[in-house]
Amino acid sequence: MKELEDRIRKDGIVKAGGVLKVDAFLNHQCDTQLFDHMGAEWARLFADAPINKILTIEASGIGLACMASRHFGNAPVVFAKKAQSINLDGEQYSTTIYSFTKQREFPVIVGRRFLSEGDHVLILDDFLANGCALEGLISICESAGATVEGIGIAIEKGFQSGGDKLRQRGYHLESLARIVSMDDETGQIEFA
Repeated sequence: MKELEDRIRKDGIVKAGGVLKVDAFLNHQCDTQLFDHMGAEWARLFADAPINKILTIEASGIGLACMASRHFGNAPVVFAKKAQSINLDGEQYSTTIYSFTKQREFPVIVGRRFLSEGDHVLILDDFLANGCALEGLISICESAGATVEGIGIAIEKGFQSGGDKLRQRGYHLESLARIVSMDDETGQIEFA
């Protein structure tokens, strides 16, 4: 998606260790017009899928998923929580995932009443690097008996293995910006 790639070139900051900082528009401050255009593009890319739920993970995926929802007939957005709280009641699906950016493991939890057998799920997230978060969300869908119809990613680090592994397993994965290389010294970013 050229609009997203252009925005990454303009406002993205490449840092050491394979980190791309896009907090000016994607995961700290949110450009809702861009999010809306991204949602429309995912709707085009997944037009043939019978999606009735959108699943993401807190916190950065929530804004994207909510804006995308209106392009999928206002499908309910369910987000996996990263910590147990007194607000989580009833039975739950849970798994543990490793965060590339936070460099630690944490639990992810979805209440069973929000995801069930017969649901056709689109998983959306802001980044895909090694795929650990997505693997956790897929595991939760499998536990619920829900069908993963597709995976939509804002920015994929194509030089890391997560996207290729998921595609090899047969998942319909669409990344709106797929980075093949980035250089923290020059700030140069190359897209597929």
